[in-house]
Amino acid sequence: MTNSPGLARRLGTTDAVVIGLGSMIGAGVFAAFGPAARAAGTGLLIGLALAAVVAYCNATASAQLAAQYPESGGTYVYGRERLGPWWGFLAGWAFVVGKTASCAAMALTFAAYTVPPDWQRPVAVAAVAVLVAVNYRGVTRTAGLTRVLVTVVLCALTVAVLAGLVGGGAAGGGPLTWTAGEQGWYGVLQSAGLLFFAFAGYARIATMGEEVRDPGRTIPRAIPLALGITVVVYAVVAVTLLLTLGPDRIAGSAAPLADAVGAGSWDWASPVVRLGAAAAALGALLGLVAGVGRTGLAMARTGDLPRWLAAVHPRHRVPHHAEVALGALVCVLVLTVDLRAVIGFSSFGVLLYYLVANLAAFTQSAAHRRWPRALQMAGAVGCVVLAATLPWQSVVAGVVVLVVGVLYRGMRLKLAGR
Repeated sequence: MTNSPGLARRLGTTDAVVIGLGSMIGAGVFAAFGPAARAAGTGLLIGLALAAVVAYCNATASAQLAAQYPESGGTYVYGRERLGPWWGFLAGWAFVVGKTASCAAMALTFAAYTVPPDWQRPVAVAAVAVLVAVNYRGVTRTAGLTRVLVTVVLCALTVAVLAGLVGGGAAGGGPLTWTAGEQGWYGVLQSAGLLFFAFAGYARIATMGEEVRDPGRTIPRAIPLALGITVVVYAVVAVTLLLTLGPDRIAGSAAPLADAVGAGSWDWASPVVRLGAAAAALGALLGLVAGVGRTGLAMARTGDLPRWLAAVHPRHRVPHHAEVALGALVCVLVLTVDLRAVIGFSSFGVLLYYLVANLAAFTQSAAHRRWPRALQMAGAVGCVVLAATLPWQSVVAGVVVLVVGVLYRGMRLKLAGR
C-alpha cells in the first residue's frame, strides 16, 4: 500500500448532487435519443423508464455501499471488500477503460459543437488539458466549475423545450402514437441499454466518497436526488422531441434537440442549444476525469495499476499522477482516433460495473442495509438483460476489453509470485 496522504473531505450534499448532475446531464441528452429512437421508435419512452428503474436499483446499491466504504474507487473497492479481488478488478478495469474512451468522445463532442472540423482535434486536446488542470487544483474547483456548467446546460435545455413546444415546432411530430420500431420489444430493451448510458454519472458521487463530508448521510441522500432530477429532465426532453420531430426524424438526426429547435419559429435559440451541448460535453468530461482518476488511485493503491498512480498531491489533495496520466492518454486518443460512437461500448462496461455493485450490496449485513435486497436482485437482473440486448459489436468489444484485463492481472500476479 502507498504511504501517500488521503484525499480531503470537502464536498457537502449540494456539491455531491451537482457533481452527479454534471456527470448525468451531459452530452448524452443531446445525442442518445437518436440511437434509442432507431431501436424503439416511440417505445424509447418505455426504454427510458426501464433504464431509470435499473439506474435507481443500482443507485441504491452504490449509495448503501458508499456509506459503509467511504473511499475513493467506488465499485472497485466494494467488489474487493464484499466479493473478492477479481470481482473488484473486473469492475474497476471496465470502468477505467470504458470511461477513458468516453473522455476522448466527450472532448471531441465539445469541439464538434464549437469549432470547424479542421480545428476540432486541437481544441479537444486543449479542453482536456484545461479540465485536468481544474481537477488538479482540488475537488472544490471541480465542484465549482461543474455548478456553472450544469446551470448553462439546464438553461439551454429549458430554451430547447420551450422552442419545441411553444415556438411552433410541436406540430411537426404529430400526435404521440405508439410505434415500437422494427425490432419490437427487443428494440425497446436495446433503447433502454443505450439510454442507460445517460444515467451512469451518479456513480461519480460514490467514486469520490473519500472527499465527501459525513459520507454515511450525504451520499445516500445525494445519489437518489441527483438521479431523480435527471430522470425528470430526460423525460421532459424525450416527450418534447417526440412531439416536435416524431420518432422517424429523431432516428435520422445526429442532433435531435437542434433539429427540434429548427422545426419551430425560434431560430434564435439554435446557438443556445449548441452552447448547452458544448457545456454538457465539458461537464461530462470534467466528471469523467475526476471519476477515472479516483478509480485509478484506488486500483494503484492495491497494485492492480502501477503504484506510481497512487500519489496524492500534498497541498491540493487530489490523485495528481492518475489525473495527469489520464489526461495524456486521452489527448493521444483524441489526436489519433474518433471515439464519438462509443455509447454502446461504454454502456456495456457501466452495466458490468453496476452488476458487481448490486452483487456486493446484496451481501451487506442488516446493520449496513438501507434498502431491501429485492432492489439489488432487480438491479443485477436488469444489468444483465440490458447488456445482452446492446448492439453485438458493443458486447464483443466489451468482452475483448475484459479478456485483456484478465490476462494483464494474471500476468501481474504471476510475476509478483516469482
